[in-house]
Amino acid sequence: MHPATGGWNAPRRHSLYNCKTTGSKFELEAPMELSIFPTQLGWLGLLGQSKSVAGICIGHISADGVRQAMVAKRPDLYSIDPKNESNWFPELRQRMTDFSTGIFDDFLDVQLDLKSGTEFQRQVIQATREIPYGETRSYQEVAALAGSRNAARAVGSVMRKNRFAIIVPCHRVVSASGVGGFAAPGGIDLKHRMLELESTATAM
Repeated sequence: MHPATGGWNAPRRHSLYNCKTTGSKFELEAPMELSIFPTQLGWLGLLGQSKSVAGICIGHISADGVRQAMVAKRPDLYSIDPKNESNWFPELRQRMTDFSTGIFDDFLDVQLDLKSGTEFQRQVIQATREIPYGETRSYQEVAALAGSRNAARAVGSVMRKNRFAIIVPCHRVVSASGVGGFAAPGGIDLKHRMLELESTATAM
């Protein structure tokens, strides 16, 4: 198995509550919450607990589209149920709304839930997060930054499965001959739009 495959979709638990072990005891962590809201880049969904982000969906034409996409993206952590929705992490929600209007934010301080990823995936995610706002890197360049110079195709696979759109800016990763693909609704048109947005962004 290639180091970039597997990991993202490995089931961990089906309850919306996570458990952690402290010594010989199991403690119940905060429940997963989903916040759904409209932005200039379409309807967006934030899934997480406490201050850790477990999933992001962007570019949808409706709130229901976000719900369906989150079930597909994180079936191990989310099931459609009104009680699982809230105004979770309002500070990040506002920052992402601002980002969609062209206000600069690199989101490097945001904590991500990467427990289910492989070491290669985590390295690619980190390398992608470090691509400066308004700039792009090729799949080959990201592979080199992640320590696997010949793994450009595997980087593309990680980008297609990216659970953290915007915070892990896969829209900044492009092919050597063009803009490359984009898995979010809106596809390449949305990717072009996001790159153009960053080229004219204003600082807060």
